[in-house]
Amino acid sequence: MVGAEAKLADAEEDQMTTPAPVYPVALTVASTDSGGGAGVPADLRTFHALGVYGTCAIAATTAQNTVGVHAIDELPARALTAQIDAVCDDIPVSAAKTGALPSAALLEAAADALRRHAVPSLVVDPVAISKHGAPLLATDAVGVLRDRLLPLAEVVTPNLHETELLTGVAVATAADQRRAAEALLGFGPRWVLVKGGHLEDSAQAADLLTDGSQEIVLVAERIDNPHTHGTGCTLSAAIAAYRASGLDVPTAARQAKEFVTGAIRHGFPLGHGIGPVDVMWRTRI
Repeated sequence: MVGAEAKLADAEEDQMTTPAPVYPVALTVASTDSGGGAGVPADLRTFHALGVYGTCAIAATTAQNTVGVHAIDELPARALTAQIDAVCDDIPVSAAKTGALPSAALLEAAADALRRHAVPSLVVDPVAISKHGAPLLATDAVGVLRDRLLPLAEVVTPNLHETELLTGVAVATAADQRRAAEALLGFGPRWVLVKGGHLEDSAQAADLLTDGSQEIVLVAERIDNPHTHGTGCTLSAAIAAYRASGLDVPTAARQAKEFVTGAIRHGFPLGHGIGPVDVMWRTRI
């Protein structure tokens, strides 16, 4: 009888022990894109392409295709909190990224939950506008993004429009890029990656990565391909995936830059508008 009780106790202990994950795990906290080119679908595909198990918490749904964004429906903040809690209470998340969080309430919920769960590495993609020009961030949410989410970020990855929105610094040159990066660091992220794909004084796509003590310029060729839907989501998701895999921030950013450059090069036509970048390009060449 004693032996049977001991076996039962051992079995119960085994069930309570969390097994080591087969893959590193990343979490995306963002909104959906029904056309599949950006948002949560792009993030999960990127995680998968880079050998990382993807989990998600959805903030809003968008009725979207290659032509434009036709509707945005936000989930209640409590639903976003519940999703983050459900994932992080059970699954060992090594890195997370945020994408489109359209309202102040959703940003507050995401910031509170991510802080509470102490996610080891957070990449913040401060999505403010879609590839088609549709607003994805309420005016009254900008301050919440800046004051609540950026201080939690290990890396923040704004494009030039988002950089100006957050800092008030108009970025047209590499010098502007440096000034804006310094301003962004003042909000609390450990690293800033100011994307420079549209800089006026550069013939290349030059991104500036800095933690205030070192500057790293990530350079890639400009690729003449109109099908670039999902570029920002893919870059930030790739950084999160590489961080989940254990790479340091500079290495993760370099490899993510290489990955997204290949995805842009292989972007393909789909529908009647702007087609997506191809995050599976490495499996097709």
